[in-house]
Amino acid sequence: MKHSDPVTLAGIRADLAGGTTLAQIYGELRRRIADRGDDGVWIWQPEMADLLASLPDNTALPLYGIPFAVKDNIDVAGWPTTAACPEFSYVAEKDAESVARLRAAGAVPIGKTNMDQFATGLVGVRSPYGIPRCVADDAFISGGSSSGSAVAVAAGLCAFSLGTDTAGSGRVPAAFNGLTGLKPSIGRISTAGVVPACKSLDCVSIFAWTAAEAAEVLQYAGGPEPAGRSGFPDRLRIGVPCPEQLEFFGDHAYARLFEEAVQKAGQLGAEIVEFDYRPFADTARLLYAGPWVAERAAAVGDFIAGDHPGLDPTVTGIIRGAGKWSAQDAFEAGYRLEELRRAASTEWEKMDLLLLPTAPTHYTVAEVLADPVTLNTRLGTYTNFVNLLNLCAAAVPAGIVPGTPRPFGVTFMAPAGHDSALAAVAGQFV
Repeated sequence: MKHSDPVTLAGIRADLAGGTTLAQIYGELRRRIADRGDDGVWIWQPEMADLLASLPDNTALPLYGIPFAVKDNIDVAGWPTTAACPEFSYVAEKDAESVARLRAAGAVPIGKTNMDQFATGLVGVRSPYGIPRCVADDAFISGGSSSGSAVAVAAGLCAFSLGTDTAGSGRVPAAFNGLTGLKPSIGRISTAGVVPACKSLDCVSIFAWTAAEAAEVLQYAGGPEPAGRSGFPDRLRIGVPCPEQLEFFGDHAYARLFEEAVQKAGQLGAEIVEFDYRPFADTARLLYAGPWVAERAAAVGDFIAGDHPGLDPTVTGIIRGAGKWSAQDAFEAGYRLEELRRAASTEWEKMDLLLLPTAPTHYTVAEVLADPVTLNTRLGTYTNFVNLLNLCAAAVPAGIVPGTPRPFGVTFMAPAGHDSALAAVAGQFV
């Protein structure tokens, strides 16, 4: 493994086949981490001796020796879980089910990664543990809430990582760091051992360099795909919104890159069909402007009510604000969501997949710190509806913003249960 190489499943396997030892591989990873200094990526790492002692002996395991990072709202036995709040910290008694399954397959957790506190944010700046930044341009945000998990992979510090995704937290950071972000169907990967954000919507997600490697990790983190799900037709119908329904908040480069992505999808043989994006957009707005924030209060509201110096003020304001929502509001929002689901299902009759920008634009750290709520909300334009409408999603790279080193990304989406087929399509696009 050269010092500048990305770390992938295929690369680790090639190194091992060539005679490199796991101790050498993990020593190189620790050197890379040390060379980056205080980059805001990690909340906790084990001692090197403990890490080496945890390496598996069985070389026949399918993920033998593969290093991965874990977002710090996901439990690893004997390690602290903070959800990016020091006073919330507890030592996990057992692995989250996703971590346990990956360990059983031979993968090795190497540390806990930074995040927007209590997974509340799409920006990656809401943490007392520092701000992970875009690997291509450190003036820009990494995206969140799974900020550290994305940067850990993009910076070549591990082969894959686990994040969580309620409103886009496993997709926006993938787009901003040139990665694949696979958000499985709700329930495909167990959330047992995960600090809830919105428990009814939370998913464990996967960051990797390629869609194929993310899909392989999914097979072990979540088990086999449920039987009986059909794939997609040979001639895919990919839905894109009518042009007047797209919003890039003045970012003309992002708008042009999305046009090019649509053209590329058509050149690969897909039929491009326009659909009415309104029910999807209305669902997206419902998530942040509706009573689902009360689920966050149900999870950590009692803790948030205390006077803890490590609490992020923006996160605190959002969760404490849940008190304004009544039971009547919750029922009315549920009825509205059912209306939107029916409208969306009509649009699905026209298409097999959706193709959207992962994010409408990309902001600097300074911009987000100056306007933390408005800009965060904008970043969920194309992500917030996905779990409410019970879809799976694969975010993939789709070009570079002209005149910059920063990546642009798109997301393919499909009805729940098509995770593997969706990842295959997304991989062909890249």
